[in-house]
Amino acid sequence: MPNVAIVGATGAVGQEFLKILTERKFPVDELRLLATQRSAGKKVLWQGRELTVEATTHDSFKGIDMALFAGGSSSTEYARSAVASGAVVIDNSSAFRLDPEVPLVVPEVNPEDVKWHQGIIANPNCSTIIMVVALKPIFDLAGIRRVVVSTYQAVSGAGREGIEELETQVRAWGQGETLVSQVFPYQIAFNLIPRIDVFQEGNYTKEEWKMVKETQKIFHIPEMRITATTVRVPVLRSHSESINIETERKVSLEDVRKVLGQAPGVIVIDQVAQDRYPMPFYSADTDEVYIGRIREDFTVEGGLNLWVVGDQIRKGAATNAVQIAELLL
Repeated sequence: MPNVAIVGATGAVGQEFLKILTERKFPVDELRLLATQRSAGKKVLWQGRELTVEATTHDSFKGIDMALFAGGSSSTEYARSAVASGAVVIDNSSAFRLDPEVPLVVPEVNPEDVKWHQGIIANPNCSTIIMVVALKPIFDLAGIRRVVVSTYQAVSGAGREGIEELETQVRAWGQGETLVSQVFPYQIAFNLIPRIDVFQEGNYTKEEWKMVKETQKIFHIPEMRITATTVRVPVLRSHSESINIETERKVSLEDVRKVLGQAPGVIVIDQVAQDRYPMPFYSADTDEVYIGRIREDFTVEGGLNLWVVGDQIRKGAATNAVQIAELLL
C-alpha cells in the first residue's frame, strides 16, 4: 500500500481529502499530514488513528509514494522537492496546469494522460472539471464546434473564509448591522459579483481564461472555441454552470439524453413536467456532476443548452485528485 502525504491538510480541500480517502477505501499505509508552520502540532483523528500535523519542508516527502497538494503557494514551493524524493504529486493549484510537460487530468474525460506524467499530475480548475465531465459524452457523440459557458460559483470556491464571510454578512443583515467585506471585493450576501480572480487579456478574468485554456488542453484541441463568464453568487457550496454548445453535427435530444445518462460520473435530472432540475442545494457533498434543462438552441445548427451543477470542493477538487491517485494504483 502506498505512503500518502496531504499538503494543506487543515484547509477545506485537505479536510475533504481525508473524508474521500476513507469513503473510497483508498489503500494507505502511512498517511502524513502537512500544513503551514501555524497549523503544525494540531491533532487529527483519521480512521481510528491520531495523526499530528507537521510543518511542510523540503524534506517532508522522504518515503512518500503519492503527495496530494490541496492548492496554494505550497505547490510551487514544495512540489519539485516531493518529486525529487520519489513521490508522484497530484496538484490542486494552478501552478502546473498549463505546463506542456504536466498532464491535466479528469478521469472521466482523459484518464490515459496519466501515463505520460513525469512526477506531477495537475488537477484542473473546479469549474473546468464540472464542465468537461458534461461536455465529454457530447464531444464523443457529435463533436464540439463552440462552447459558451456562464458560471454561478459558490463562495466556498474562495475557501473557508468565503463561507464565513457570507454567513457573517447574512447574520449582520438580519440584525441591522453594517456588512463588512474582506474576502470579496463587494458585499456577497444578496448580491453577485461578475469577477472571479484578476482581470487579464481582453478584460477576461483569470478564472475565465482557466476554463478556456484548461479545456483546450484536456481535449487536446488548442483551437477549441470556448468563451466564459464566471460569476460569484451567494451560495455556500456547489457551482452551477449554464453551458451553450454548438456541435459539429446535429443530433437528437433523445441521443444527447441517452449518452449523458450513461456517462460515468453524471446524473441527469431533467423532468420538466415535475419541475425537477439540478440545484446546488442537492449536489452539495456529492461526487457526481448533475445535468438538466437539456434543450435545443434553435438559433444555431447543432445548438444545445445544458444546466450543470457540481460540488466544487469534492469533484471540483479533492475527489478528482483521489480518482487520479486511483488511476495510478
